[in-house]
Amino acid sequence: MAGKKIKFIDRLAHRRAMRRWARAARDARETPLDELRGLRSAARLMRSHLDRLIHRADERLALPVIGSTSFPKPHNADWSWRPELWRGPLPTPGASSVQTKSMLGKEVTLFHDCALSELTLRQLRNLREEDLAPYGLRLDVFKFDGSFLSLVIDLPPDAVQGLRKTHLVGMNAIVEMEKPLEIFGRLNIRHGPNTEQIVRELPLNQEDVTVEFDLAYSKLNEKRVERAWIDLIFEGPEMNQITLRDLTFSRRPRAAL
Repeated sequence: MAGKKIKFIDRLAHRRAMRRWARAARDARETPLDELRGLRSAARLMRSHLDRLIHRADERLALPVIGSTSFPKPHNADWSWRPELWRGPLPTPGASSVQTKSMLGKEVTLFHDCALSELTLRQLRNLREEDLAPYGLRLDVFKFDGSFLSLVIDLPPDAVQGLRKTHLVGMNAIVEMEKPLEIFGRLNIRHGPNTEQIVRELPLNQEDVTVEFDLAYSKLNEKRVERAWIDLIFEGPEMNQITLRDLTFSRRPRAAL
């Protein structure tokens, strides 16, 4: 009962406040200037709170939902994952003049060998109806005097738990770019003192791209697998804007050879 009374009182106070501000707006042309200054200051303060509320509400209510791990997976996948950068807001959403080995979040690292960095990294909110990932990543490249540029995504420990040579590791990326460029995905698996590497090129003529890394022909030592990571390698990235709207991974056993 107390809760209902509070809600009723709140609604009543809200209606009275709305009527008061509506009346103040109607009378603003004739209101004495001293009184008008006070009303303007109060209105500006209220507007700042309202703008902040609307911004946060729009962010939370917009599709897709923050924290979403929903994405298409193979029917027999035994592991799937979307990195944190594409799931939810990061404490530091971006950086400019990004130096090599700079991290965005805990799982994504940028590597390059530019003498002078003219690179920016920024997490952005996905608001398109077709997007499943709550957030995306935008990479702006201006002048580029280096020989390589790569984005490294560290895979979590459960990605390699029970990993076998009979597995296919899938990567799905939704990529937008200002002009075409070559992008390669390289799966790296550390096993003992060795690192197994498998490279796949992402198709240039598709926005929604899926590639698979087949471990069947690798020299993977299944008993000594320690960790894995993915390199996204960008060839000729100068004067380009690359947006990764989504990036997801999955693992499934391949059909018997």
